[in-house]
Amino acid sequence: MDYPEYLSLPEAQALHGRDFLCLRDLTEAELELVFRVTEDLKARQRAGQPHPWLAGKSLGMIFQKASTRTRVSFEVGMYQLGGQPLFLSSRDLQLGRGETIADTARVLSRYLDGIMIRTYAQEEVEELARHATIPVINGLTDLLHPCQALADLFTIREKRGKLAGLKLAYVGDGNNVAHSLLIGGAKVGLEVWIASPAGYAPKDEIVAEAEALAAQTGAKITITQDPKAAAAGADVLYTDVWASMGQEAEAEERRRIFAPYQLNEDLVALAKENVLVMHCLPAHRGEEITDEVIDGPHSVVWDQAENRLHTQKALLLLLMR
Repeated sequence: MDYPEYLSLPEAQALHGRDFLCLRDLTEAELELVFRVTEDLKARQRAGQPHPWLAGKSLGMIFQKASTRTRVSFEVGMYQLGGQPLFLSSRDLQLGRGETIADTARVLSRYLDGIMIRTYAQEEVEELARHATIPVINGLTDLLHPCQALADLFTIREKRGKLAGLKLAYVGDGNNVAHSLLIGGAKVGLEVWIASPAGYAPKDEIVAEAEALAAQTGAKITITQDPKAAAAGADVLYTDVWASMGQEAEAEERRRIFAPYQLNEDLVALAKENVLVMHCLPAHRGEEITDEVIDGPHSVVWDQAENRLHTQKALLLLLMR
């Protein structure tokens, strides 16, 4: 089988067999390669050109948390690359019956060519990666959502032709998506603003890591409680649900606290005229974002969702080929 020439590049060779647990795992050159491969795979898929470069490979997908986009995009991505996706819910594994993560990693490494895991604790993903001898991909934890941020960065680059120097304003809960946008944005030179209510800001250690990265790349990191200051002159406006999975009991209180942080037309009016509106989905319409905004002319939410498929295919190809 003839592979594309970019798989012979030094950056591609360096990625082969690696894990992807956080955007810090990628150098700037490797991140640029992921974007290049994403563009190629998206073009081939749009043109109906087969690209079964993972034929004979299997990806185990461990889901401790339910999902729409993560499951469908990884399953379809592996299928389009010629490989076999295997869905593994918490009911399908012995993890729920006391088998250790380390033992699960050792066994799955004998059967599979890669593992994607969507779970609660970042420590579980890191332990799985430590004991697996095959690539492990972080599909989401309570701390980070690197696959989402990778697709987000690609979408901005696709729409604006660059990343460095643009202002991204995230308004809402300082959650796993905000954390990954901070690290990813710092990596690529974005000016990242996070506007959250008191007590709901991103974790200090993530902010410190992003600031350290920003010092190297020329990015800027600002944490504020003022959504209007964040939105002013923004190239990108981004939001997420106010109560994430596992926080349902807090939903009513969070709706009250986060009400001033709704992404609505008043906030859009403060940003640049050609601002991009983003949401990682699922959206609670009428809460963190209004219908007029998510369905409006600035929204790139559906392109953003589609690009989960393409960026993850690039990751799978580079890590597992």
